[in-house]
Formats: sequence, structure tokens, C-alpha cells
Amino acid sequence: METLKDYKPKNIIIRMPNWIGDLVMATPLIADLKKAFPSARITAMVLEKIGHLLEVDPSIDELFFFSKTKGFIRRIKEKNVVEKLKVGNYDLGILATNSFSSAWRFWQGDVKNKIGFRSDGRSFLLDYPISFPSNREKQHLVLTYKALLSPLGLSPSKRAPRLFLKEEELEKVKDFIKRFDIPTQSSLIGICPGAAYGTAKCWLPNRFREIAKRLLAKNASYVILFFGSMQEKTLINEICSGLSAHAINLAGLTDLRELMGLIASCSLFLTNDSGPMHIADSFDIPMIALFGSTDPIVTGPYRQIQSVLKKDVACSPCFKKVCPIDFPCMKKLSVDEVFETTLKILNKKQSILC
Repeated sequence: METLKDYKPKNIIIRMPNWIGDLVMATPLIADLKKAFPSARITAMVLEKIGHLLEVDPSIDELFFFSKTKGFIRRIKEKNVVEKLKVGNYDLGILATNSFSSAWRFWQGDVKNKIGFRSDGRSFLLDYPISFPSNREKQHLVLTYKALLSPLGLSPSKRAPRLFLKEEELEKVKDFIKRFDIPTQSSLIGICPGAAYGTAKCWLPNRFREIAKRLLAKNASYVILFFGSMQEKTLINEICSGLSAHAINLAGLTDLRELMGLIASCSLFLTNDSGPMHIADSFDIPMIALFGSTDPIVTGPYRQIQSVLKKDVACSPCFKKVCPIDFPCMKKLSVDEVFETTLKILNKKQSILC
């Protein structure tokens, strides 16, 4: 197959993934393209509800937001997307999504030199369809995304996922937490007890509560920030019930940029396999990532794979949304083990600061 090894694109569009974690893991694509083609204009096409994660990324020249709807409104919006793609006059299109519809939009929008994985019967819509890596199930998704650049003659870089914040956004974090009467010298510990994909990825809520209870009893300067969506607000309220005022339920109270700033300000992040886990990892925040139904080799924290806690059980990884049996993968992760690991990380961080 003919390649684009000597091609010098001037106007690149990248269709980014639709989930927060996947979006973060695909960010090296943007920086790698900018390094390879520094004079090219780069547009990131991304769902509006998660696209603000990519604001102020120095490698992006434009964010192309779109939204998913149904019915008549969907047809109107899809037509607008196609028209915008045509006006963009893109001479290179990278599809980090595997759906037929995303390739169809690029084809309708006259995007040139379309690159994407062979999937969902869409190869005929692509100019450079490539096969998934043969070891796809045994390598990190970050590396799989980087394989999309192979038709351009670009070797996989060592670049890790990264998000960006403005200095003033970090300053706004201080104003945000003042609403909760948090002392300025507090150590913020983030906990993310949910996961968008399903409960099979989640450690038991009462165990998150016990960790928070022990941490608050251990050190008066610790403040626990619980992160989650509005749908997880009730769950986190139950976890926080009876704990001190230093356990704060932020579910549904932050936009994405505020979430990023708060996570980037944490001394430690305790999480299931989730989108916020990848946000924390992109800022290299010390973490404990609890895995059960999914595979950390593929979707674990790329920078901190050593931070994963996982028990080997016969049925894991199963990739199910709901555990059909007795949840052995997560139940074997004890409160004592997680708490001791938490203290080790916090003590190590404190000794470095001293």
C-alpha cells in the first residue's frame, strides 16, 4: 500500500475519542503530529461535552466541537458538521475512533488522506485503512493510538498523555475550595469512587468510606475531595455520611476545567479505572488505581502503571459492566492493603517536601 512517508500536510484534523479516558490517552497523537509537521494547522474534532479538556493545548490550533443528538435535530447537526468539514479543506484526517459513522462524516466532508483502523466495515471510506496491532490486547491503548501515525512514516514516540492548565485556573482552585472553609495549608486527597462504564469497575463504596474515615482520623490536615458525576451524587453522599466536614462531595459541582484544576492540586488520587484516573495521570499526580474487571495493561495509568492494585482471579479481566457473580476481583482488595499503600505514598511525598 502506498504510504504518506514524504507527505507534508498543511491542514490536519484528528477525530478524537468520545470517552474522557480514551481522549486523554489519545493526546500524544496531537503532540506527535505537531512535532512532525510544525507548520501545519491542527484541528481536534471532539464531543463538546468533553472537548474542554483540550483547551490551551499548545499543539492544537482549533477545537472543532460537535454534539450527539437524536431525531430531526440530529440530521440538522450532522449536516452542519459535514459542511464545516468541507469548509475546513483538510488535507489529512486521523480517526482515533473506530466507528463507521466517524469515517462516513470524514468522507462526506471531503477530508483528504483519511487514516483509520479497519473496523465496522468502513475500510472503503478510508484512504489508508490499517490493521489493528497484532498485540493490541497486550499493549497499552496509548501505543495502539500511536500506530495510527504509521502510514506517515512516524515511529511511535515515548510521549505520555498530557493535559494543560492555565496558571490562573490553578489559582481559581484556591477560590473554589474556600467555599468549603478548607484551611489553605490542607493536603487535598482526591477520591473517585465511580466509573462511567459500570459498577463492575468499582471498588465497594463502604470501603472507600472506611479509607476516608481512617485518613481523616490520621491527620487533621487531610481534606478528602470526592469526585463524580451528578448521577453519582447520592452514592457519594452515602459514602460521606457521618464523616467530618473535611470529606467533601463535589459530584456534579465542577465543570471539566475545574475538575482538572482540583485533581492537579491533589497530593494523592485514589480511583477506580475511570476518566478522572487518566486526568490525574496526565498531571503525574501520585495515585492508587484499583482494577478488577478491566485490564491495566491496556487502559491503566500510562505514566504510573506501578500504581495499580489488582488481584489475580480466574474471571478477570471480564470487561463486563455488572459482575454476574460475587465480585471477587474487587472484594479481594482489602481496606487494610489500600490504606497502607495510601499512607506510604503520602509519607513519601511528605519526606520529599521536607
